[in-house]
Amino acid sequence: MDPATLIGFGLATVALLVTMIMEGSSPMAIILLPPMLLVFGGTFGAAIAGSTMTDVKKIGGWFKMAALPPAIPPVTERIQTLVKLAEKARKEGLLALEAEVKSIDDPFLKRGLQMSIDGTDPEDLRAIMEGEIAAKKAEDKVAAKFFNAMGGYAPTIGIIGTVVGLIHVLENLSNPDSLGPLIAGAFVATLWGVLSANVFWLPMGAKITRTSDLQAAQMELLVEGIAEIQAGTSPRTVRQKLTSLVPPGEQQREAA
Repeated sequence: MDPATLIGFGLATVALLVTMIMEGSSPMAIILLPPMLLVFGGTFGAAIAGSTMTDVKKIGGWFKMAALPPAIPPVTERIQTLVKLAEKARKEGLLALEAEVKSIDDPFLKRGLQMSIDGTDPEDLRAIMEGEIAAKKAEDKVAAKFFNAMGGYAPTIGIIGTVVGLIHVLENLSNPDSLGPLIAGAFVATLWGVLSANVFWLPMGAKITRTSDLQAAQMELLVEGIAEIQAGTSPRTVRQKLTSLVPPGEQQREAA
């Protein structure tokens, strides 16, 4: 699990609460059920309206993908695995990898190796695996788009909540003592709209996109490694070719 998203949520929430306390306000002042119900319920409703029922059934998984994405293995670990497989295949042949495949946890790598062992044409194997990568990226894009849409709807729905609150204020102009709390309550909807968009929904969409890009990059690395293993390339050359695909900054970070 990658905790960066939860850490970010926590830091943003603490910053808000500390600011309110320093300004002399109570954090409980923004915990009002009507504006929160309108903002969160309206935002979800608007986002769902722009989706399909098939998408709606995936929302739970999308939340998990955004808030608790799986930890991505170090790329050096991936390369080392492929180099070891290349060494075995070079010495004993592709069929010798049959036993190794059973111990591999990554389903994408396992499928690719199994197709290679089964004698799948190299061009067909690459096309199949690249198609799978493209399909995954497309699905992840839909998930990110859902949260980005929520980030766009939330501030506007918050304004709608404020307008609704101000209408109630105008109905009570004859009671000046109640105007202050009513106006403050009206603007809570705008606060939650802007806050939820910029602290929750847009970062969640960005996290899905970033995680998808990292996963796709490693899947592409695996495709190249499997192709080299199938071609009988020497382990040293496999390592050099795969390492050349890793961004320099990532190489330095993992070497540190």
